[in-house]
Parts: sequence; C-alpha cells; structure tokens
Amino acid sequence: MRYDLAFALCCCKSFLGSDDVEGGDFYSLLEVDRDASGDEIKRAYKRQSLQMHPDKLAQRGKVVTEEDQERFTRMKEAYEILSDPHKRETYDAIGERGMKWLDEPFSVDPQELAHNFAKSSALDRSKIFGIFVAIAVAVFLLPILICMHVDGIFGPNASWFAVLTPLWIWDAFILFYHSRVIMMGPINRPEHIPPEEWVDPLPMKKRVFSLVRFMLIIIFEVFCAFRLDNIVGWTWSIVFIPLYIWEATTLYKKFPLARMRIVTVEDLETALGKPFAEFSQAEKELISKRYSVVPSTTSPEFEAAQKIKTRARQDMVKSGFRIIFVLLLIAQVEFNLDWSWWLIFSPFWIMTFLICYANYQAFAEVQRMADEKDPTLFGQRPDTDIESQSGNYGAMGKDGDGATPIAAAKDSSRPDISEEEKEELKAQVMASGSRMCSKCCSQGFLLLIALLFVGKIQGAGYPSLIIISPFLMVAGTILCCLGCAIFGMTEVPTDGVEFDTGSLDTGTAAEASINTPMPAPVSGINYAPPSERNDPSKNEPSPTLDAEKGEMEESGGNPEPHTIEPPPQPIDLLDDYEQVQKSSSRGELHDLD
Repeated sequence: MRYDLAFALCCCKSFLGSDDVEGGDFYSLLEVDRDASGDEIKRAYKRQSLQMHPDKLAQRGKVVTEEDQERFTRMKEAYEILSDPHKRETYDAIGERGMKWLDEPFSVDPQELAHNFAKSSALDRSKIFGIFVAIAVAVFLLPILICMHVDGIFGPNASWFAVLTPLWIWDAFILFYHSRVIMMGPINRPEHIPPEEWVDPLPMKKRVFSLVRFMLIIIFEVFCAFRLDNIVGWTWSIVFIPLYIWEATTLYKKFPLARMRIVTVEDLETALGKPFAEFSQAEKELISKRYSVVPSTTSPEFEAAQKIKTRARQDMVKSGFRIIFVLLLIAQVEFNLDWSWWLIFSPFWIMTFLICYANYQAFAEVQRMADEKDPTLFGQRPDTDIESQSGNYGAMGKDGDGATPIAAAKDSSRPDISEEEKEELKAQVMASGSRMCSKCCSQGFLLLIALLFVGKIQGAGYPSLIIISPFLMVAGTILCCLGCAIFGMTEVPTDGVEFDTGSLDTGTAAEASINTPMPAPVSGINYAPPSERNDPSKNEPSPTLDAEKGEMEESGGNPEPHTIEPPPQPIDLLDDYEQVQKSSSRGELHDLD
C-alpha cells in the first residue's frame, strides 16, 4: 500500500465511517469480485453496458427513466475508477466517500464528520491520538536531550553529534522537501489566465534561494557540533560565519520590500499622461520593478502591500537586534569579558518590548479609525455630545433639542455608515485586538523561557529541564484535553427522549381555560367580554352618571344593564412604570409580585 494511503487511513478512518453509499458498491455494479483482474473488469463493463445503456433499453421497448440513466452513469463511473490501478487502490483503501473528500475537501459536512467520529472504534481513535503524541515527542525530544546532556546525565564522554540526532532527522526531512520543490519544475499556467498576465508564484530563483538559506543553517549547526565536541579548534567567530551570511541574505531579501513605493493607477496615469490600458509591456515591467501598483488607497491591494512593507521593516529590525546579540555573545565567549549575561541578552529584552508596543500601537490606530467613522460603535458617546455638554452646559438649540450649531455641523459632516460597514469595523477591531493579545502572550511566554535560560547561565542551581518546563506543561495540558475530547466523544441517543418544544398543547390550554372559574358578577351589572363590547351589532346605550342622585342612567331608550370594563390585570412594577403611575391615579390595586 502507498504511504499516503496508509497515513490517510491512520488519520481519517474514524471520520470516514461506513461506506454505505446510495447506489451500491462499485464492484457490485459491475458484478465482479474484489480481486478481479483488469480484463475481467473490462468484459464486465461491456456486458453491463449492453444491459443498462439507455439506447439499448429503448430498443427493447422499455421506457427509460431517470433512475435508469443515473444507474448507467454510476456504472460508468465505477468502471473509470476500477480500470485505473491508482484510483482502484485508493478506492479499496478509503472507499468512495473518502475519494470524494480527497477530490473535493470543501464538500465535507462537519456534522457528518462528527457523527462518524462518534461512532468510530477505540482503535481508530487511538491512532489519531498516537499521531498527536508522536508530534509532541518529535518536537520536544531534542530540547529534552540537550538539557539532559547539559546536566551531565549522559556522562562526560557523550557526543553532541549523538545528542543532536533528532535535529539531523528534521534537517533531512526539510532538505528533502526543498529538493522536491525544485524538482517539480515550473507551475503550469491555469487555463483562465492569459499567457501575458501569468506570473509563476514560485519561480526557480526563489526556490534555489530558499534552499541556499536552509543549507547555511545546516552548516552552522554542523560547525557548532564540531566546536562543542572539540573536533575542530576554530574560534566562535568562524563558527558563526554561516549565520552572518544567513542574516545578510535576510537583509537582502527584506530591504527592497521595506523601501517599496506604493502608487495608485491614477498616479501613474497622471504621470505618463495616458490610460493604464495603453501602457506597453516594457513600461509595465519597468514599473513593476520599481513600484507596487494598486487600484486606489482604499482597495484591499493597498492594505496588503502596506502590510508587506510593514512586516519587512519589522523583520529588518529583528535581524539587526539578532546581529547585535550575536556580536555580544561572541565577545563574551571569545574575549572573556566577564559581563553579566543579563546585559548580553539586552537586545532580546528590548526587542520583546518593541514587538508588544508596536502591536499595541497598531491596535490603537485601528480603534481610532473605527471611532472616527462611528463613535457609537462600541457604546461610546459621540464627541459632539461631549463638547456640547462640557462647553455649553444646559444650552438649548433653536428647537430646544440641546444641540449647538458646532455640534450640528460636525454631525452633518460625518457620513452615515451602513450596518454592514459597522460589522466590518467591529471585525477589524476584534481582529486587531486578538492579534495584539496573541503577540503579547507569545512574547511573554518566550520572555519567561529566556529568563529561565539566562538565570541558569548566570549560576542558578535548578536543573536545565526547568528551562523548557513551560513548554512541557502547555504540551501536556493540550494532550490531556485532546485525549479527553477524542476518547470522550460519544453519540447522544435520541430514542425515548422527550424534547420540550416550549409550546402549549391546544387541547390542554382550552381545557384549562374552561375549568378556570369566572369571577362572580356584580349585583345589577352584567359583564360583557371584549369581543361583545366591540361588536357594532349590539347597539347598547352608554350609561351616564347622575351627580345629584348618585345613580347610573341610560342615555335614551329603556334602561338596560350596562357594561363595565373587565377587572384590571396585574402589572409588573419593573415592566411599565408609566402604566403603573396612570393606574395608581385611578385608585386601582396592583400585584407587587
């Protein structure tokens, strides 16, 4: 079996579930065994075509339905899969559903994945958990071995080359990846892109440049191992030469991006005096080498170019701090300056502070722009209200609305934004805030590791494993949570479970209303429900009050029992305070509960 299929089975078997696909198995559609040869599959396809082809069915006088056409199409698809040895091996390993997910990853239904995983066996789940454990071991094995060697657990004769074995394995994998990227050749142009507009996103020059940079890292690691094992007597200045070159290539790569000039199409058309569509190919190539052309300053392309430029400048600043740190480190080791190691690591402390401060400034800038567009976006009062209250307290406008002319002018100058724009502003602020929090938390975590490392170098007596203990604690917590999630997920049974729909049964409600006793009628007064009161067919005379007699009289016609309003319903004092005041003025009683 191919290695990719073995890995797919190990990772995805619990998510695939059973392969009970509507329409039957491919082998059953062709009526062949699973170990059938290619010739047998071909003969079976011809035989099934004579029986299932819509034209053959019509010749035999049968009315061809959509089911017949779908069955023939599915049988043809089965032959295309099973006649190809590569596709057949994939189908035998992961089934039809797995092949569909490999071809169309976005067609995966998350609910179906969760359902299949909840029904999977403990063995399939153990494979997934084993992959996470293997990744954690591969990542933390090297630092654990280095700490144990520094503490002398392996003895004084242990070789650094042997201790760094996991590092050489990682380097071999990464080197294999770079070689494969170079050997795959140029990327083919998609059919929907014209040849004159196609640009290879991964040119060969960039691939070779990345390989050279990685080779410099490998050479530096080998030199360090030679020097630590005393195989060579070089000074540390010579050992760090590959690292100097690597930093120089970083500056060479980031410097053009850091000084990149961003221009709009309108600026180019104004400068050259003609539309951008009339630019020649030579002019476009010359412009692309010197400038980054964007449609406008409000376009997403401008924001992307600005981010690339900002990131390049930040990378150059980080590279400068790394160079200063390496120079201080070499001076401390080579010349025995006996400086404090806290001073040697001062570039790291400053860089950590600058990274956190830069992310805070970026977040503050995004929040300020959002406040300018909509001050009420996050529940804040507009500046106009604050100025009107603080500058002219109690002043009324022309119509008595409390707005000054200055505030009204500012309100009219600020354009209204739609709900979609408000949601976009909120998303930008939230994304910037989450980015700031993640950067600051990661820098704080690395700062803790650096403090433990410098304390150990300075002479602290704790074991070296304490330095990487925060990483180990975080990794252990993540593995425990993953284990609980993987092995604890089960399918919730729905048989025999009654769900509360939140609605009352009509019959029960009607029965309850019938059984509810009505209030006793007042002597001499007939109560009329609201439906009868509002009925225009019942022309009952309205009663009037005789103030002298203190009796109710009907206005016209024979005196008849009059109607009164139904008893007032209890009112919640916390619900409608105005209604309570009106009812209290009429002398009505209320339920305070």
